[in-house]
Amino acid sequence: MLRVAKLILPLLIAAPVWTAPAYASVASEDSVLLQPTMEQRFTTNLATKLLTNWHYKDTRLDDELSSRILDSYIEMLDPNRSYFLASDIRQFESLRTELDNALQHNELQPAFDVYNVYLERVHERANYALSQLDEPFEFTTDESYQYDRSEADWLETAGDLDEHWRKRVKNDYLRLKLANKEHDEIIDLLRTRYENLDRRVTELKSDDIFNFFMNAFALAIEPHTAYLSPRGSDNFEISMKLSLEGIGALLGRESEYTSIARVVPGGPADQDGRLKAGDRVVSVGQGAEGKMVDVVGWRVDDVVDLIRGPKDTVVRLEVLPEDVGVEGPSKVIDIVRNEVKLEEQAASSRIIDVPQEDGEMMKVGVIDLPVFYLDFNGRARNLPDYRSSTRDVARIIDELKAEGVEGLIMDLRNNGGGSLLEATTLTGLFIDEGPVVQVRNGSGRVSTEEDTDPGMAWDGPLAVLVNRYSASASEIFAAAIQDYQRGVIIGEPTFGKGTVQSLLDLDEYGLSDQPRMGQLKITQAQFFRVNGGSTQNRGVVPDIRFPSAGDPEDYGESALPNALPWTEIDPAPYQPLEDLDQLVAVADFQFRGRVKDDQEFGWLMEDIEEFNASSEDRSVSLLEATRREEMDAKKAKREARKNGTGPLVEELDPLALVDDVEEDIDEATEEEEESEEDERPDLMLRESARIVADMVRLGADGQLLATQFSQVKRENQGEAVN
Repeated sequence: MLRVAKLILPLLIAAPVWTAPAYASVASEDSVLLQPTMEQRFTTNLATKLLTNWHYKDTRLDDELSSRILDSYIEMLDPNRSYFLASDIRQFESLRTELDNALQHNELQPAFDVYNVYLERVHERANYALSQLDEPFEFTTDESYQYDRSEADWLETAGDLDEHWRKRVKNDYLRLKLANKEHDEIIDLLRTRYENLDRRVTELKSDDIFNFFMNAFALAIEPHTAYLSPRGSDNFEISMKLSLEGIGALLGRESEYTSIARVVPGGPADQDGRLKAGDRVVSVGQGAEGKMVDVVGWRVDDVVDLIRGPKDTVVRLEVLPEDVGVEGPSKVIDIVRNEVKLEEQAASSRIIDVPQEDGEMMKVGVIDLPVFYLDFNGRARNLPDYRSSTRDVARIIDELKAEGVEGLIMDLRNNGGGSLLEATTLTGLFIDEGPVVQVRNGSGRVSTEEDTDPGMAWDGPLAVLVNRYSASASEIFAAAIQDYQRGVIIGEPTFGKGTVQSLLDLDEYGLSDQPRMGQLKITQAQFFRVNGGSTQNRGVVPDIRFPSAGDPEDYGESALPNALPWTEIDPAPYQPLEDLDQLVAVADFQFRGRVKDDQEFGWLMEDIEEFNASSEDRSVSLLEATRREEMDAKKAKREARKNGTGPLVEELDPLALVDDVEEDIDEATEEEEESEEDERPDLMLRESARIVADMVRLGADGQLLATQFSQVKRENQGEAVN
């Protein structure tokens, strides 16, 4: 949730002289040391006062915060620990308790000193990588490359870094060789990559360094707090507009790669279906024939500039799918840029027929809601036909009732949130009246958002399907349904974002009419469930959990640095509508028994085990024979699944996301694979429909529910004894 706020804050621009601790900056003869400007000092003064006085979190500019700022800044510059030496890190320790003093005096030189060391180290690494291209490559030595060093120790010597980069270059070469690139082409591609690495850090300006440091400052407070430079502010405003022309994806940084953080519902990438969250972008090409530009090591906003473009034009992305690791193979996805329109993000529905024991079919309705949307202008003007998620869902419920559905699923997977008002009113379609969510501001005052409209649009069996990308407003809705025991939550634990951000325009306090200082996105409130617990950090834990890859602690809010902890307040006055404990226990038991011998779920569990094992090992073999064996095994498994009796698992089958290594796949093969993807069932949705059908059956027969609950208790007790 984000809102725009204006504050009046007295400014003290004058700063006494501050003397930095003894500190040596590194520079080669050819490098130009970057320096802060007076305008940046002015912005620092204002931003510091806003961050320490108006943030929801009690924030003091002291040694503890200074330490976090230093760690955050180093992490931002060198997240994979591939440039700085351990001696550099020891040298930076002199700043650990000094950055707070520097900020109090609007002094930015220490941040620039650290960056200038980083600049020199990048020069050294790029030059070393380029030198390796003149050496012969062999892939018969049994050694491995540690591609993820984010949690490793800093390397002590330049020789240690040389060895790491020797293996990195070797892996870069091998990955391209496995993609059937010729030697000369590989060398040209890698030379361009490493030259670009050096060039791009050299081209950074003073404003870029200031942006890095101010965001390190903001991130040291809380992960959803950020400084937006004038350029960053423009990009943020574009991302908030439904008329954005592009592919409809949010980008982030993962090691040396730009990664897909989220696919925007209703956008071109979402409609295409091939690009997934977690995919890493290797190169970008314009049009059907444009040269692919290698973007490994590029800044995220520069990659955004390449991907963004006019409507109806084509952009090609070479990506490493999340589940294949850095060893590849990669795949090329062509997407036609378009506008992300409200209609494409609107609620939609389908009906799933679930077979019953008597041979009949039970109709279960599904409402897919990609985002909590609201036409604010139409609502303010009281237009009779303004669009909102609540209005559309209410209409769809009436249509599903007319079709004779007996149960309903609200599908909120990948729903990243939206309007708080809509989260409240949509909840009101499923409860009679009452509080939906509590909001506490920085002063401790708690307000309550309530459903005041009596009656329910749907009072039958209800399930809410969520995953790790369900966040914010999605979590408010799911939490309210769970607290009222109005329905059953199914899926994965949600993201855990339970905070509210305000957007502060720094130029409102400036002396110029020209935008020059940027904006602050600052957290100023927190959501709480009606039971008093927070959605923050923990998210919403499903009543019936589906298997998922990875540790829940490694994704979502809990994995973000300096995230606000889970906490609780007094519950709101609400009354659960019923007791679903027995129903949940029996439905969960039946679900687990049903999928135990299910072929598709067997594949799913197999893939999850492999993914988890590979994610723990953050290295890849540099033996060509081993890598080819691994590729052949994946292809063989995929072919075996193609020839099996059951359909392929959608989305969660990493092999289903991997194209053949060969770059030139004939059109017939491509069309065949796309057809297969279109026919793959949504495994999670299918099982959710079966669970809802069980809920309908059990809810209609109290005696049956009681009998089966007793059986479940006996089974569970037996397992506990064993």
